[in-house]
Amino acid sequence: MSRRAPFVPDGVPVLSRGRHRSPRKGACFMEMASFLAGERWSDHPECTHPVLATLARCVNDMLDETHRQRLVTMIPEVVGLNPDDPRVATALVLTTARAALPVSAEERQNVMALAILNAEGILAEQDGHSPGQLSKASRAALASSPAAERWARIHLARMGFNAAAVRPANAAKVVALAVDGIARACVDDPEERLVRLLRDGIDVVAAFAPLAPTPTPTTWVTPSPTSTSSTTSTAAAKQARTLAR
Repeated sequence: MSRRAPFVPDGVPVLSRGRHRSPRKGACFMEMASFLAGERWSDHPECTHPVLATLARCVNDMLDETHRQRLVTMIPEVVGLNPDDPRVATALVLTTARAALPVSAEERQNVMALAILNAEGILAEQDGHSPGQLSKASRAALASSPAAERWARIHLARMGFNAAAVRPANAAKVVALAVDGIARACVDDPEERLVRLLRDGIDVVAAFAPLAPTPTPTTWVTPSPTSTSSTTSTAAAKQARTLAR
């Protein structure tokens, strides 16, 4: 069954940019995820894979007020989405770099092309495939910037290919650069691209995790200023359990 939750809960919160000390100051995407998970109020909750959380925070902060509210229905999907498969970080790098390369400024394209080639090689090695083979999506992205692909191949040949999985911290940096590149791109629909990128990122991570039933629509318990208290934490935990049924 799908992890998607295509519903807007009653009393849904209004997402805002940045980190907030408490619910009284507002909430971003990952802070609301921490609340639903029954964790301490934070934009770095343990319930979500750290690289996916980076993607969500960056997209949340780069969107305008209207587009940001479209992310709300995705929040329950990242609660508990933290698979320990070492390929997850690499897969997220590949997904975000492919989205960013065709539209990013020239100074970012080399990094994105290198990220694509390196990630493809790592995933191929881990899956037992030939490292030289590229997916159709990667070939299309690289074809949009042949100069960047040429630079990346030369650079990769010089430094040598390392089949080790991408470290989450390094993956998070590439993801943040990719989101920034899309947000600053001279295209008509950067916000639409960012919303779609987060959707794709969640789907990519979900592919490495056990499938869960689609959450049932329920009343969204808006966090109070004392949401860090034990009472609110209990309510949040009940809410998360309800959504997971």
